[in-house]
Amino acid sequence: MKKFPIAFGALFLLTNIATAQEAVSTPAASATTATSASTPAPSPSASPGTATAQSVNVTSQELDISREAIVPNLGATRYTIGPDRLDSQAQGENAPFNQTILRFPGVAQDSFGQLHVRGEHANLQYRIDDVLLPESIPGFGPELATRFADNISLMTGALPAQFGFRETGVIDIHTKNGAAFVGDEASIYVGSFDTFMESLERGGVTGRLSYYVTQSYLHDGIGIENPTRSSSPIHDDTDQFKEFAYLSYIIDDTSRFSFLAGDNHNDFQIPNNPGQMPVFNDMGRTNFNSAKLNENQSEDNAYEILTYQKNAGDFNFQASVFKRYSEILFRPDNVGDLIFTGVASRVDRDVLSNGGEFDSSYKLNDEHTIRGGFIFTEQYATVNTVTSVFPVDANGNQISTTPMRIVDNHDNYGYFYGFYLQDEWKVIDQVTVNFGGRLDFVSAFSDENQFSPRINVVYKPWDSTALHVGYARYFTPPPLEAVPQSTIAKFAGTTNQSAITKDSPISSERADYFDIGGTQKIMEGWNVGLDGFYKSSHSTLDEGQFGAALIQSSFNYKRGRIYGGEFTTNYDHGPFSAYGNVGYEWARGVHWSSSQFLFDPAEYAFVNKHWVFLDHDQRWTSTVGAAYTWNDWKLSSDFLYGSGLRRGFANTKSVPDYGTVNLALQRNLKIPQNPGSFKIRFDIVNLFDEVYELRDGSGIGVGAPQFGQRRGFYGTVAYDF
Repeated sequence: MKKFPIAFGALFLLTNIATAQEAVSTPAASATTATSASTPAPSPSASPGTATAQSVNVTSQELDISREAIVPNLGATRYTIGPDRLDSQAQGENAPFNQTILRFPGVAQDSFGQLHVRGEHANLQYRIDDVLLPESIPGFGPELATRFADNISLMTGALPAQFGFRETGVIDIHTKNGAAFVGDEASIYVGSFDTFMESLERGGVTGRLSYYVTQSYLHDGIGIENPTRSSSPIHDDTDQFKEFAYLSYIIDDTSRFSFLAGDNHNDFQIPNNPGQMPVFNDMGRTNFNSAKLNENQSEDNAYEILTYQKNAGDFNFQASVFKRYSEILFRPDNVGDLIFTGVASRVDRDVLSNGGEFDSSYKLNDEHTIRGGFIFTEQYATVNTVTSVFPVDANGNQISTTPMRIVDNHDNYGYFYGFYLQDEWKVIDQVTVNFGGRLDFVSAFSDENQFSPRINVVYKPWDSTALHVGYARYFTPPPLEAVPQSTIAKFAGTTNQSAITKDSPISSERADYFDIGGTQKIMEGWNVGLDGFYKSSHSTLDEGQFGAALIQSSFNYKRGRIYGGEFTTNYDHGPFSAYGNVGYEWARGVHWSSSQFLFDPAEYAFVNKHWVFLDHDQRWTSTVGAAYTWNDWKLSSDFLYGSGLRRGFANTKSVPDYGTVNLALQRNLKIPQNPGSFKIRFDIVNLFDEVYELRDGSGIGVGAPQFGQRRGFYGTVAYDF
């Protein structure tokens, strides 16, 4: 078991000491709560500690508002869920982060925790408090946690010029902070599949410093989707450790430093599929029980972000430096993998990222606000692979039972930098035009660049109506850590040889993106929205799982087209709230133009002449949820529907559609003569025990079947003190 990191343990200790010291000197400080920006200054009779805390809270909120003006959505489609929605969803704050994002419009669920937005594979950028989080290697465990989020937004469509490289969507997380989260919370979460999770949170204000820290440990017996229909996965345990810290120091009324840090360590057993037939002879061993395979994967991620923000009247800016490390280690079952597949690969991938970001806005006059900035990221990726294989003859028949050991190691540097400039022009009161462009450069497997113009027009004929139309040119380089790196010649004449030896280099995707939509306020608390999009791309990027290791590799289609639409509605008034989303998309590509050695020759010949559906194409997705609060009770439920991802030869078919219902009931309890309070919660996931398949093991870049979670019962007890 990984021990709680010293840095985070020390941070918890220091915040305890600081809070205790402040409570001794100013007893009223411990009762301080968040105040709005309009809160009047404390009266002269208020204690100094209370006055300081209120001043920090007010200044923090004013700087938050200023920060939003630096990087607004400016005509892009933005969906936001706040604390109430996060609390009402299935499993609440204990829900995995990918399950939280799944509640947004147009998001399709895939195996291994993957999500697809608007018919694309990944291509998402994550921001924490409006600062870009560098990419990590995609793994099974969500690196981020729902728990530390105050609100989460998904921004899609024709994005303004400040957003580059990953442009399908921007997931923007605004974290809890000491100015709003004051006190401590400890919780225990237990349930089906041997689930146990503990978590701690602490937040507060001491002097000019506000802080929020959290840690959690999770163990359960369904870490990765089950490859069988059974409700009891075999060899599927996971242990996950997560820590996060937010510190903000107010320098004066116009500036602050903030520091974000997070790390996680995840261990996964790779689930087994009983009844598989042995194929190869390993040193005389020809029998092996596939239920006894022992494959495992470990994942480590850590990041630190330091930001300086300044509000100087008409000129505002935010400057950040960041660092991130990500590693995935896949450990095979050497004997079992050789007997079943003839290949046993130990794969160790890691990437180290360093960089900086600068964003600014300047209000030139009442009609024009100019925004500009840049980002630079340096990455260093390594792939170390040790593979055991058998020699084969020209027909692919095994000619020796003694495995060969092949070492194939690679490393590569990548540099990504971009600059943008744009003007928000208020033409008249009802019409705003945001136009500009960005210039991006990539130096990794090749040197590429592109100038990308962007324009959005927003028309608000009435206060309750907003219409928008936009165009964006996109430039998307492949993730450095996902580009397949292997020496094809080393595996010639072995059970890991490629039927196709062609290996054209991967290119950056270049696309034209169009978006049109609108929102309408029907009545108090009730809003609806409709949005449509179309994307045409060259060198369309996609990813799949090829080979024995469950790690994604990138490749290009020569051309790609994606189009679709989304309808969304939400109601929140009084004790009742509800939302509903329906998404439709159509995603196709033609001709594999890179990493051809990954594919089957028959599919390769077919795809090079025919438009085919991308493996993550799912025609319809929908999520519906509702919550009702009565005194200290809350009842909530949500429903998720998917029409099925692709399967079969060249993705010509799809798996069956499915729908799952989740239910939650919680109560807040205040104990007399006790300063704290309890929250007791009960969740049922997949209420009707729907047996549904995300993948059936066929299709492009799909290695094994995966079934969604069967019915599970979960209970939470949280104590606020």
